[in-house]
Amino acid sequence: MPIDVLAEEAGVMLGSRLKRLAERLQAGAELMARDCGLVAVPGQMPLLTALWRHGAMSVGEAAEATGFSQPAITRVAGQLRKARLVANTPDRKDGRVRRLSLTNTGRQTMERAGTALWPRIRAAVEEACDVNALLAHVGALEAALADRPLDRRPGPGFAIRPFHDGLAADFERINRAWIEAKFAMEPVDEAQLSNPRRAILDPGGDILFVEHPEFGIIGTCGLLPASPGEFELIKMAVVSAARGRGAGEFLLRATIERAFAMGAKRLFLLTNRKAEAAIRLYERNGFVHNSELLARYGGEYARCDVAMLYTGKSPFQTVARGNLSGAQRAVEKRPARRGKAS
Repeated sequence: MPIDVLAEEAGVMLGSRLKRLAERLQAGAELMARDCGLVAVPGQMPLLTALWRHGAMSVGEAAEATGFSQPAITRVAGQLRKARLVANTPDRKDGRVRRLSLTNTGRQTMERAGTALWPRIRAAVEEACDVNALLAHVGALEAALADRPLDRRPGPGFAIRPFHDGLAADFERINRAWIEAKFAMEPVDEAQLSNPRRAILDPGGDILFVEHPEFGIIGTCGLLPASPGEFELIKMAVVSAARGRGAGEFLLRATIERAFAMGAKRLFLLTNRKAEAAIRLYERNGFVHNSELLARYGGEYARCDVAMLYTGKSPFQTVARGNLSGAQRAVEKRPARRGKAS
């Protein structure tokens, strides 16, 4: 089958995929319009329809009715005026306001569209998909984004931040708090928290952070190469005041994606059964308990009595070896340096 990058990336490319779908729908609708003898193109139909259904409007009112920007409405109105389909005249009550309205030719065009074009388009779309189900999903998405735009999601607007030396103190602060609350700091903890660049970054690992728009850095998670193609997820923690808001799951999923983007073939973690909420989070996101990993790595530090292997899907698992970056290839060649788990 041919490659379809937009389909492969699922929700990440939803806007581009909907745009591609719109272009295909509009291309077909334009051919149908020409066959019906109509001069208007699909991109002009929203404004024409607004004026036909609801009468004369200002540019601002038309923008609100269609959901398009005022510059876009102004541009389309200019095209329709040249085609003699729309007039732009002063408002009868307030001469300072100009209103768009259909000309006689515009009304005739819309009557022809409603009679000859729209039934054909409606039947064609209904033949191709479940229109009502699709429109329900589109409407729900539009309402959700009107309530809270995409850039303010997920949660209150969480963002993933990569490691830099200025965040080393946050890495230590967040992890030291949860370790000391339930366990005891061990030598490997001290080494990783006191110098994360040397202990985690230099051996070929990485550290990500989740940032809250109001409270700043509230969580962190690391990746440490264990053997060629194998990474351990380490030091996963969210500050206690921010738990229960979805930040941990958001960070975990980003870290999983990062692991496979770095060339991971196998991803695992080590933890303790006391971390019940964390274990449920891991299970929900594709990790399963693994006795082989527990036997192999569990004895390296005192608090480990649970080992879990990631069995979920990653879009990066099919990346060709030749497409790996130099840094990723270096990780494969570098001797493994073990670390402690979450």
